[in-house]
Amino acid sequence: MDLKIDGRRALVTGASGGIGKEVAARLHEAGVALTLTDKDEDKLAAVADPLGATAIRADISTKDGVEALLRDAGTEFDILVHAAGVTGAKGDPLEMAEEDWDDALQIDFHSAVRLSRHLGPAMISRGWGRMVFVTSENVAQPYPEETVYNASKSALLSFAKSVAMAHSGEGLLVNCVAPAFIETPMTDGMMEKRAEEMGTSKEDAVQSFLEEERPYLVLKRRGQPQEVAPVVALLCSELASFVTGANWRVDGGSVGSINV
Repeated sequence: MDLKIDGRRALVTGASGGIGKEVAARLHEAGVALTLTDKDEDKLAAVADPLGATAIRADISTKDGVEALLRDAGTEFDILVHAAGVTGAKGDPLEMAEEDWDDALQIDFHSAVRLSRHLGPAMISRGWGRMVFVTSENVAQPYPEETVYNASKSALLSFAKSVAMAHSGEGLLVNCVAPAFIETPMTDGMMEKRAEEMGTSKEDAVQSFLEEERPYLVLKRRGQPQEVAPVVALLCSELASFVTGANWRVDGGSVGSINV
């Protein structure tokens, strides 16, 4: 399928993670010139080199980190895919420390806002731009032990919707993709910790998590990054020219409510 974005320029954050890596591959296949960023330089190079992409190590959890990235990368991008994120601290929502909230909000939310403020005006001035933010099932179905994640991803969704409402008429289309329980380094860490606490194997931890914590995930397995990336790539494309302000679920049925 021709996405009609050959020659466009994209910045992908969280590019060495499972979803970011696969998104980069799909955009590369579509002929997009890629700049990839993440915190781990070696892992980032392993993704970027086979694609002929520009790799820039950056910590976008701070204002200075975002500004340093853009000094190296520039701001003339047609596409922003924000796949960087953390689940953050877990536990009783009334017992989360100030630092727990700050950590999740800086990485999951503020980094996206800062990048958008720098990249959005040039997209608007050219009359064409795409922003796609990776949110989560948690924005529609919060889990109490993941409150800092719920809140930061919900803030991201609200921000994306607001930008879409303000600027879609000027050619900047803004959407989100909401995965659920994808097999990535982030969920691997969650399941390894669960396995240790339960004194069981990682595979058993995954199965018990599905049964106890994700009863509506009717496919009964973790999703794959390769199952999320095509949706992101579509939303970056010319083919999705009538889609903006949406939050596309890729969740195996994990959210129990109807998507309206």
